[in-house]
Amino acid sequence: MSIKWSEHLSIGNAMIDSDHKNLIVVVNRLEDAIKAGDRVALSKSFELLDAYMRIHTQNEEKIAEAINYPFAQDKLALHQLMDEMKYMIKKLADTYGDWPDNILEMYSRFLAGWMTDHITKTNMQMKPALQAYPYEFIPGRATDSYSFQSTMILPIISYIDSKPSAY
Repeated sequence: MSIKWSEHLSIGNAMIDSDHKNLIVVVNRLEDAIKAGDRVALSKSFELLDAYMRIHTQNEEKIAEAINYPFAQDKLALHQLMDEMKYMIKKLADTYGDWPDNILEMYSRFLAGWMTDHITKTNMQMKPALQAYPYEFIPGRATDSYSFQSTMILPIISYIDSKPSAY
């Protein structure tokens, strides 16, 4: 159930849209590892998802604060989700060693559904407030010279791919 980016998923901000595109790549990569039965790639994909979710949460928080959007509840929910996912991954690894295929498939569907809901339900609520700002808006930066944390995805992928898995 690969997720595909389309313009209807845009929330009206380049940084957050870029983060969402990258998260979709990570979730799809995780699904590919599940389908291939590649436990090493799966473990590294979990690490990448965790690292990128932290970056994404920071980016969303900065934007939300700058536009006076109440983000605290969304941030808490994202942190709780990541903590629960880490716990679930560790518990399953401790219990089964390798995850049973049915659990991997269920987890893949969960992630795809969560990613879609995160964008279409949670973040879309921010879209009306973002419409008052240019698409390239980044707090504290001039719109003509911006860079943001989502550009870190490739170095993170390279780093995670080069080290042994922690999961």
